[in-house]
Amino acid sequence: MGRRGNRTINLPAPYLKRVWLEPSKISNREAYPFCLPIFANDFELSFEAPITIIVGENGTGKSTILEGVAALAGYDDAGGGKGYMPVDHSQALEKMGGQLSKALRASWLPKITNGWFFRAESFFTVARYLDQAARDVGEVGPDFLSHSHGEGFLRFFEERCQRQGIFIFDEPESALSPARQIEFLKLLRRMEDSRICQVIMATHAPMLMAYPNAALLRLTKAGLEPATLWETDHFKVLHEFCDDPAGFIDAALQDE
Repeated sequence: MGRRGNRTINLPAPYLKRVWLEPSKISNREAYPFCLPIFANDFELSFEAPITIIVGENGTGKSTILEGVAALAGYDDAGGGKGYMPVDHSQALEKMGGQLSKALRASWLPKITNGWFFRAESFFTVARYLDQAARDVGEVGPDFLSHSHGEGFLRFFEERCQRQGIFIFDEPESALSPARQIEFLKLLRRMEDSRICQVIMATHAPMLMAYPNAALLRLTKAGLEPATLWETDHFKVLHEFCDDPAGFIDAALQDE
């Protein structure tokens, strides 16, 4: 098990139990990200399972919520882990989680700051940073970049995501083929079975949404609500396509 100070943490995940918005900490409701509909009223997100999956359309605030949670956990909201904060990618990426985290409050049992925040767009910068950091102390770097994009992602996950901690994934499917997504599901199963990993993930991939035992939450302008895979727009569109690919594409192209 992991350690908090000199004390072994024997409690199972989830460790982060709840986050909520503290209105008194918001200086300007008109400023982003507080102008998003999800933050218009009281915002609260509870974690009742080791794996929580958030789905929703682009622009609803999924990534911003993950960035805010990552910042609360002590990670760089541009991606990385505690102590892994390369300046170049932090400045290059658009990120608002730091602003959100200043107005968020959290309930932990106990607070854990081990783990990782994975963002696909910062993966290569983080990988290069880890290689250079290893070389700086005379060690051999993990060398995630000598493999294909998808294989590098999976090796990164295998290396970093089986220790005790909180692991946040923002659309990990972006570099994963369907076959690689199956491998990622197997990794999620190992993380869940370990009982020491909490996963919070945003995805557009129905295959990942279907992970059993996960708490699936749908984010809309009205807020967050529990959902089944079959209720998500992502699954409905994919189902229509699989039923009649040619007819689906033809209808989509004519719908202007």
